[in-house]
Amino acid sequence: MSWELPSTLSNCTDLIMIDLKSNSFSGELANVNFSNLLNLKILDLMRNNFSGTIPESIYSCRNLTALRLSSNHFHGQLSEGLGNLKSLSFLSFTNNTLSNISNALEILGSLKNLNTVLLGFNFINEIIPDDVRFDGFENIQVLDFDNCLLSGKIPLWISKLANLEMLLLNGNRLSGPIPTWINTLNYLFYIDISNNSLTGEIPTGLMNMPMLTSERTTAHLDPAVFELPVYATPALQYRIPIAFPKVLNLSNNKFTGEIPQDIGQLKALISLDISFNSLSGPIPQSICNLTNLEVLDLSNNSLTGEIPAALENLNFLSLFNVSNNNLEGPIPTGGQFSTFQSSSFDGNPNLCGFMLGCQCGSTDAHLVSTTGRKKVIFAIAFGVFFAVIVILLLLGRLLVSIRAKTLKTKSTREDNGDLETTSFKSSSEHELIMTPQGKGDKTKVKFSDIVRATNNFNKDYIIGCGGYGLVYKAELADGCQLAIKKLNGDMCLMEREFTAEVEALSMAQHDNLVPLWGYCIQGDSRFLIYSFMENGSLDDWLHNREDDASTFLDWPTRLRIAQGASSGLSYIHNVCKPHIVHRDIKSSNILLDKELKAYVADFGLSRLILHNKTHVTTELVGTLGYIPPEYAQGWVATLRGDIYSFGVVLLELLTGLRPVPVLSTAKELVPWVLEMTSEGRQIEVLDPALRGTGHDEQMLKVLDVACRCVNHNPSMRPPIMQVVSSLESVDAGLQTQKSVNA
Repeated sequence: MSWELPSTLSNCTDLIMIDLKSNSFSGELANVNFSNLLNLKILDLMRNNFSGTIPESIYSCRNLTALRLSSNHFHGQLSEGLGNLKSLSFLSFTNNTLSNISNALEILGSLKNLNTVLLGFNFINEIIPDDVRFDGFENIQVLDFDNCLLSGKIPLWISKLANLEMLLLNGNRLSGPIPTWINTLNYLFYIDISNNSLTGEIPTGLMNMPMLTSERTTAHLDPAVFELPVYATPALQYRIPIAFPKVLNLSNNKFTGEIPQDIGQLKALISLDISFNSLSGPIPQSICNLTNLEVLDLSNNSLTGEIPAALENLNFLSLFNVSNNNLEGPIPTGGQFSTFQSSSFDGNPNLCGFMLGCQCGSTDAHLVSTTGRKKVIFAIAFGVFFAVIVILLLLGRLLVSIRAKTLKTKSTREDNGDLETTSFKSSSEHELIMTPQGKGDKTKVKFSDIVRATNNFNKDYIIGCGGYGLVYKAELADGCQLAIKKLNGDMCLMEREFTAEVEALSMAQHDNLVPLWGYCIQGDSRFLIYSFMENGSLDDWLHNREDDASTFLDWPTRLRIAQGASSGLSYIHNVCKPHIVHRDIKSSNILLDKELKAYVADFGLSRLILHNKTHVTTELVGTLGYIPPEYAQGWVATLRGDIYSFGVVLLELLTGLRPVPVLSTAKELVPWVLEMTSEGRQIEVLDPALRGTGHDEQMLKVLDVACRCVNHNPSMRPPIMQVVSSLESVDAGLQTQKSVNA
């Protein structure tokens, strides 16, 4: 939307929230008299084109708790009237052209309820005052003055912010050392002071930050702080405090000396960036203790010695960079190191390893010159070129023989227009391949029929969206309804997920597994053809239903769904060969037909378990809230992991709650249920809509099964066959009771 805000907005005196962010409104706000909007609590005008000064009438809205005017064109100084907003807790004026930082701090210092202050990209080229007198600020948890080009030192008044948890001073011109009082901020867990001119050594006091040394310590950010998203870009738009990682970013400064040996104490760190400094000495062995690290950037320093081999044990490391140092010796090859690009090690002429084109082992292998490396690369390239020529010649002969066979069947294909085959390994384009489940008339389905039935995959035919593609409904000319899952070429891991689902479902055939009729490879897209499930997913019925009786699942129906899903899971765990670990059991992957019969679906993350294996070693995948706790300790997926996820589904059926609450201070489902049952309050976790309907006894029996499934210890979880038996016995008890009553 564009143009100016209408002055008649002032007449909406009962408004509590105005949210007009991300539009193209322009002009000044002076034509709107905010003084009439005395009930206003939230005003969000972020990312528009408003200009001029911030109107005084806004400061008459004394009930305001959140005010965000960021990413506009406001200028001038903050008015003293801002001090009237005594209830204000969230303030963001980021990315305007405000001036006089000293005045701003003095005014804001009087607001005792403030916990979030975001003022980055303002006060350009000013000097940050070293000390400020303020009565408020004791509740400040998030302070952001990034990219203001401020000069001066890290100010002393920050040391008085006893509740500070996030400090962003990056993109300024601050100088001097990191102050010694930094470790007195007991709740500080997110520190970004990158892109400044800070000097001296990295202080040992920084290695004793309470929030960074203990993995058990959690942030105390009030969720109300993030009632509005903090940042503008999607990649940094966090809505809940647990989404903020523990970060230490000291990059692009002038720090000298060695990396402190005590850095291994910061065990809670998720991201450590000390690149682009003048650090020297070896990479401390203790850095290998930071087992939670996902980002480690030590590039562009003067580090020496070898890369510690124990870094292979950092299983969650996804970004690693030591380029442009003076490191030497072999590059570790285990753990995540096989996934890092060679550019992560560039600029270290004495490093060796296969990814750099030089082998380690000979007396001077680590001294391979640039010229020698080029020779090695040239030799490899020549060998590859020669091999390609040979392969092409062989393929030519093979194509000639295939051509002869193709001519024999050409007329048959022209008659029926499709490929009637049960070959699952074919990857020829423009072919619709039917699996053994695609029996009867469905073997006559052509890809052109599907294109026609979906109006060339028009958005109006979309019925669902999965992690790797969209799902379309296709109704054929004979009335047959199909669900077509389209995996797009720009989806990560698309080829692997497609292969996994086809292989798993073509072998697994059971009454409670969604039938896969066939698949097709067409250009960069892959298509999976399923039976259409008229009633969507269990997730829809439990969490996205309308408030009418027709969309409510009573207990007997929920129990039948649990029994059906457990039977399907039991089949892939115990009957089909090889066994299958699903790895993404959740309520949205349990589909319901017109009779509300349950089918386990979406094998895109599944992995086959061979007869001599008990687990699958792979990357961590799954859906938040359903992932077994042991998966966080290593990349091992087991059948018992599926049991945990199914236990979460049982808890959803019993409670009607999501596994992870949305924008809520409530606990996650599993720990809450376990806590309540440990206190003997089992009846209180049951869905209030089901409680007291005559089925409490059966529900409590299923609750006991669910709690055993989500046991933190995988070995204590029951096998799926035992789960199936327990659920069937609940139903048997129900039938017996009905007979007695009759």
